[in-house]
Order: sequence, then C-alpha cells, then structure tokens
Amino acid sequence: ITKRFPGVLANDSVDFDVRAGEIHALLGENGAGKSTLMKILYGLYNQDEGQVFLAGEPADIARPSDAIQAGLAMIHQHFMLVPTLSVAENVALGLTDSGFLVDTSSVADRISELSGQYGLAVDPESNVWQLAVGERQRVEIIKALYRECRLLILDEPTAVLTPQEVEELFVILRRMADDSRGLIFISHKLDEVLALADRITVLRDGRVVGEVKPEATSKEELARMMVGRPVQMAPDKEPSQQGRVRLAIEGLHVEGDRGKRAVDNLSIDVRGGEIVGIAGVSGNGQRELAEALAGLRPVTSGRISLDDNDVTDSTPREVRAAGLAYVPEERMRDGVVGEFTVAENLMLVDHNAEPYCRRGVLRRRNVAERAVTLVEDFNVKTPTIDTITRSLSGGNIQKLILARELSAEPTVLVASQPTRGVDIGAAEYIHRRLVEERDRGTAILVISEDLDEVLALADRVAVIFEGRLMAVRDRAAVRVEEIGLLMAGSGA
Repeated sequence: ITKRFPGVLANDSVDFDVRAGEIHALLGENGAGKSTLMKILYGLYNQDEGQVFLAGEPADIARPSDAIQAGLAMIHQHFMLVPTLSVAENVALGLTDSGFLVDTSSVADRISELSGQYGLAVDPESNVWQLAVGERQRVEIIKALYRECRLLILDEPTAVLTPQEVEELFVILRRMADDSRGLIFISHKLDEVLALADRITVLRDGRVVGEVKPEATSKEELARMMVGRPVQMAPDKEPSQQGRVRLAIEGLHVEGDRGKRAVDNLSIDVRGGEIVGIAGVSGNGQRELAEALAGLRPVTSGRISLDDNDVTDSTPREVRAAGLAYVPEERMRDGVVGEFTVAENLMLVDHNAEPYCRRGVLRRRNVAERAVTLVEDFNVKTPTIDTITRSLSGGNIQKLILARELSAEPTVLVASQPTRGVDIGAAEYIHRRLVEERDRGTAILVISEDLDEVLALADRVAVIFEGRLMAVRDRAAVRVEEIGLLMAGSGA
C-alpha cells in the first residue's frame, strides 16, 4: 500500500497481513503511517497504489460501509456512542435491516447471548451515559460482534482503562481470536503488546521496518525499531531529597464546565525535590484541578498555597509570579498560539518584562538570543526560531512549552499529561528533564492518565476518582492491583 499527501509519503509500499485467529499488533510513532494504513483498510482513505485482499480475494473498500459489509469493524480511541440511548439502541443504530422502528427486545436478546459467550458483562437496557468507560468499550465490541465482524481494528484500546479492565479486555480479545477472528491491535504500550500479540509489525516513516514474534524481542528492541536508535525506557532516578512544602492544597472544591462538582474536598501537598503523580481514568477532575492550580478556573472553596502564600483566588499572572509554572494538557489550545513563531511562543509570558521589553517596545534581538538558547538547551527541533509553531511535531511543541515554563525557574511545576500524543524519543527527553528539575529542588505535580508514566516518574502516587483523592502511597509501597481498584473507585 502506498499513500501520498501533499509533501508527505504516509505509506511507502507497506505489506501487512492478518491471519484468522491471531492478534497482530501494529506499532509506530506518531506520523509513522499506522492511522493512514488503517483508514485505507476501513475505507476512510483510498490508496494511491497497492491492493487490499480479504480472504485471498481483492477487495474494493471505498467507504466505511463497504468495510462493514465485508466484515471489518474498527473501535476508535474515542467511542462512537450516543450517550442518551440505551446499549441496545446504540447497537441497533445503522443496521441495514432495522428500518425506522427498531425491535430492541430482539437486539437485547442477542446482546445477552454475545455477553455470555465472550464475557462482555453489560446491561442492554442501560443508557450509555450511565456506564463506566470500560463498559462503554464493551458496547463497541458488542456492536462489532453483532455485525458478525471477522476482522477487528482496535486503536489504543487500553488508553482509558484501569489495569483490571485491561486484563478483562485481553481475555475478551483472546476469546475473539480463538473464534477465528483476526484482530489488529494498535498501541504505544509495549508491555501490553508483548503480553497480548501473536505477531508485531513496526512502522517507521511510512515503511515496515520489521515484523517480530513477542517471544523473540523486548521492549527495548521494539522501541529501537520505532525510533531508529536506542531508547532509555525509564528515567534514571536517585532517591528524592525532599525539602519543605512548596504547594499545599487544602479541602479544594472546583466546579466543572457544566456546574457540577469536579474536584471534591481534595487535599495534598508537594515538597521541594519530589514528584507527586496523580493517577486516574480520564474525566475524574484532573483537568479542573490543574486549571484551578494555574489560576485558570475559579475555586468554589478550599485553599491553594505556594510557599505559604494564599493564591486561591489569584489570576494566572499572579500565580506565575508566586512561583508556579504550568504545562497544560491541551498544548495547542492552552499552551501555545499556533500562528505565532517559536520565538514568540517562548516569550509569550515574559514579553512585557526586562530584558525583552523596554518602555512598551519589544527588544527583538534579546528575544531572539533567548529563544536560540532555549531551543538548543531543550533540543527543540525547528528549522528556525521564526518557524510557525503549529508546523512543529507534537513532541517539539511540548518541549517548547517545557522550555518556556522551566526557564522561569519555578518553585512549583504542574505538568498535566506531559507526554500525551508525543513520540517515544520526546517522551524520554521530557521525563529526563522532569527528573532533573526535581533534583534541582522544584516541587513537581504530574497529572497523567498513563499509569506507567506516573509509576516511572513519581516519588509518591495519588489516585483521583470523581474528584476525590482516594489514597496517597509512597512509590516503593505501590501495588498496581491496588492502584487499579482505587482508580475504579474501590479499594480505599
């Protein structure tokens, strides 16, 4: 398969096959060509060259309906469900024989059969909005089984699951493979790929760079194939040398965008020289907590202190002046101005201060000198400091934000989803810089939905569920099973 976009060769003569009864993992960094290849297979794109074969016969898949008709199904990272409808109604949506009136009772009966056969515990009568994330994923799998799919594509299926839900999902996927279905498993979590897959194909720069069996490879080798160089999988860390409390959060209550309580009576402190990691499934108050700490969201009640100074009702500028730096989870929305240059984004919060501004006039030479220094110090890959920021890769934009925030020499750093959507190489670099910043005495709060990231970085691990702090554990005392239960709201 070959697919070109203007200026980009997304897939370069890619050969890839999936056998009935196997789970074939597809690995690659962002931009390696995984999504393009799967979108061609599912009829969202048309290839420029090459041919798709199903069961040995050429297949003309011009649109998703052709793929579904041919027995393909795709479960996206963001589920395609209608929250206000029941499970049965969601499964019935789009059925060609359903007409205008759907017999949901017969659909529900079939759902119950499939649930029993594959271990997909879900109530057909429940509304989707009432379901936990893991249950919603089961509904997507049931939709695929109901349509008698023979080939299932799963895009980052474990990204929003607890460890226990991941184990349950793997049992379900193995049962599907045992029933002679083919499964394509797309993930960046190398441990999971090695535990589940029968074969692994690695893409880099649009080409297949290798196909291996799990028993004949390792995490380190897979990472090397993906990046093209050796990768340090976890940052080197000495025991933390903790100082005094730099960030104190006491009885914090924060409302979400819809007026409901998102952070519920949360209390925790972070000392200088330590990383506290907050783990939790997406949507449990993490974003609202981070925004409240940065002065971007009002606090309903409670107190936030930086070095014993109350900053609860402070503006973002006042919070920053008090010593807090902030890496937001939505880098393009909240971290940079995409149409600004690299240099302009690096000076975004200091543009009106000496030595970059005098009497209201920007001193561009000083701005340029500072930008060049930060780009070099933080290994931001950009053609020039005058390059428009949105043209950079996600990893380089994240390094740009980190450079800007750490250059302020903060006493507290709040980093929300610091490596979401970035390449392995960029994630390796960001982790190393966070540990170095900790060793310089900064108090760091890392908020991440990636439990592996929290465990790799944190000196203490806290778990958030529905805005409440479930527990705080020293990293040495952490048991993944317990953390998983806490992430699901039990086990405290």
